Amino acid sequence: MESGSEQSGMNRPVRIGVQLQPQHADYRVIRQRLGEVEDMGVDVAFNWDHFFPLYGEPDGKHYECWTMLGAWAEQTSRIEIGALVTCNAYRNPDLLADMARTVDNISDGRLILGVGSGWFERDFDEYGYEFGTAGSRLDDLREALPRMKERFGRLNPPPTREIPVLIGGGGERKTLRMVAEHAHIWHTFSQGEELQHKIGVLRGHCETVGRDIAEIELSVGVGGRGREGRRPESPEVEGRPLYDLGARLFTVGLGGPDYDLSLVEPWLRWRDELNASPRPPQ
Repeated sequence: MESGSEQSGMNRPVRIGVQLQPQHADYRVIRQRLGEVEDMGVDVAFNWDHFFPLYGEPDGKHYECWTMLGAWAEQTSRIEIGALVTCNAYRNPDLLADMARTVDNISDGRLILGVGSGWFERDFDEYGYEFGTAGSRLDDLREALPRMKERFGRLNPPPTREIPVLIGGGGERKTLRMVAEHAHIWHTFSQGEELQHKIGVLRGHCETVGRDIAEIELSVGVGGRGREGRRPESPEVEGRPLYDLGARLFTVGLGGPDYDLSLVEPWLRWRDELNASPRPPQ
């Protein structure tokens, strides 16, 4: 049985994101697809924070994340934008906060600050960052999150709003505790019983820190784990079980060189149907 607060979280509107993976494409194509995505009515456009392609030709075309987000902030007028996700290790946390504040202002308050601890060893090695261990990278992220928040309060001008923080990952001891403490959105690729279990773990962390889990939007990637390039199933097949577990932001990952936007259209129709006729409380 869901509590009243958890039911309020379940009553969030469904949103659809598209990750335009900045690999294997000319930027003119990315620019064009971003405009088309906004015109289609997609809610959030994401890129990612890597320096090399994650699949396909390992030395193929690729673009840097935050430079691109600044351009996206000027190109668009309605859609929210962000990285899925920024690697905390690649930038000083105070600098990252300043970058986020700047893009937030350029976009008139449409930035989502997606952040994670990083995992792609080639990025670290070729750009001279210490890879460390999964645990040490998570410890660094834990220290960086309050530091960024403190920097937001010192910047002039400040952010236009409390910038939504999205934390990606599913580590139960460290990552989900950070989600409970700091995140507005939790992004995961978990499904089924695994996702149900992790929601329970997150609920426990929220109770420990005195946070209402309904304040945290559950975001899921559809169409693979974001790096294999698998085509998504239909929304009813892939999306409905996730929706029933509380997911409300569904992001379709698309790679270059062409970015097949026809894969997004069924998800937009599904969103509109659900939001027009919300399911009754369970």
